[in-house]
Amino acid sequence: MTPRLLIAPRASASVPAMSSIPPPPLRLPEAQVASVLARLSDALGPRGVLTGPADMAAYLVEPRGLFPGATPAVLRPASTNEVSLCLAACAEAGLPVVPQGGNTGLVGGQVPFGSLLLSLERLDRVRAVDATDLTLTVEAGVTLHAARAAAEAAGCLFPLSIASEGSCRIGGTLSTNAGGTAVLRYGNMRELTFGLEVVLADGRIWNGLSRLRKDNTGYALKDLFIGAEGTLGVITAAVLRLFPRPRHRTTLLAGVPDPQAVLAVMRRFRAVAGDALTGFEMMPRFGMDLVLRHMPGHRRVLAGDHAFYVLAELTSTRISDDLPSLAEEVLAAAMEAGEVEDAVVAASEAQADALWRLREDLSDAQKAEGGSIKHDVSVPVSRVAEFVVEASRLCEAHMAGVRVCAFGHVGDGNIHFNLSQPAGMDKAAFLARWEGFNRLVHDYVSALGGSISAEHGIGFLKREELRLYKDPVALDVMARLKDAMDPAGLLNPGKVLLRPDR
Repeated sequence: MTPRLLIAPRASASVPAMSSIPPPPLRLPEAQVASVLARLSDALGPRGVLTGPADMAAYLVEPRGLFPGATPAVLRPASTNEVSLCLAACAEAGLPVVPQGGNTGLVGGQVPFGSLLLSLERLDRVRAVDATDLTLTVEAGVTLHAARAAAEAAGCLFPLSIASEGSCRIGGTLSTNAGGTAVLRYGNMRELTFGLEVVLADGRIWNGLSRLRKDNTGYALKDLFIGAEGTLGVITAAVLRLFPRPRHRTTLLAGVPDPQAVLAVMRRFRAVAGDALTGFEMMPRFGMDLVLRHMPGHRRVLAGDHAFYVLAELTSTRISDDLPSLAEEVLAAAMEAGEVEDAVVAASEAQADALWRLREDLSDAQKAEGGSIKHDVSVPVSRVAEFVVEASRLCEAHMAGVRVCAFGHVGDGNIHFNLSQPAGMDKAAFLARWEGFNRLVHDYVSALGGSISAEHGIGFLKREELRLYKDPVALDVMARLKDAMDPAGLLNPGKVLLRPDR
């Protein structure tokens, strides 16, 4: 039997409201802003500073439309030295700065609320590829797609894969410690990074672009900046970890009866495939229906409907490995045990890509159904099934007609527990209920020993949630680090941390 809620809901008058309403824009001193912009316009050239509303518009609208941004100017440095110049000038004048990569973040971390915006998009050089060291050195503005292409051109693999790879940039993926579909085999961005180059709040440049696999000379400074969302420094370049390019790839889609079967199938594949199991994703029937209904170019792959779907991928660098046969053997055993109802193994790269697009298009498909309340959470892998079942029950009891879309990276315990509005309900009225759903979902995640943010970060949206669920000692240490590295609080103000005295 699935356990019920293990702790009492935290909703009370003392609980701060979620950060769903952007703050009023900061009012920066006009004289200081004008002085800094004049100085930087001369240094960065005509493409380096944007002040026209039309020119700045694309930088101020984030993907979910929750937080309209505001800024007096967009700074567009084209080198690390120019980033240093920008931060030094802003620090001297006491002007806050919000770094931005590809503007694909989902928690508002890249949105300025009156601060100057520092875009890293022009830092877009691939500095070096080394197939012997298995390293790729790139600047922060390189897109994930370009980084993967540079690795492939050298006969290597950079394994991070997320749906926004054509527009997200390396600096942003580092700042949020992005995960994606291959974490099960290769890890998050933290595990995929050897070294960083970072500009600090006062403009100093830390050159930590090490390619070493062993370096025990003190604190691992790079780990402070990965996942810090630009609050401690601005990442300008990184040395990324590459891998040998796989020779074989086998992708499959299976229909299963329930979340418990999802875990059972994963255990079967993990037992016989080991680290050849590169990705293991889950989709619910509701999510599959949305993709087939709203996203062009898709077709039904399996006959009939299934409560849940498993998308798994096996890869290997060994010539002798027969991954399709291995996949078919595991699926046959799972079918005999009643864990799999139907399945298909891709017979070509094109078919494999088509299966992955079913998963990658799910978030966009959900937009067509109106408002969506999203939770990017993680729980121990062993608790995924009970989380999906019980969290769904809690939310469906909380609001009649709410439609649960729980999908994601089962292999690492990261579930995107999204809620679509009841059919016909007003979108604004539904989104106004976000905080109540947060209490249900996040309390249950906490009871299972999980995290309220698995790969999207904290940004502005989850800032208050962090205060509820993060260990108080951890919050204090984080605040002390922030004070030490950015004493004036000028880097991405109001994101991740909110000090009680500010």
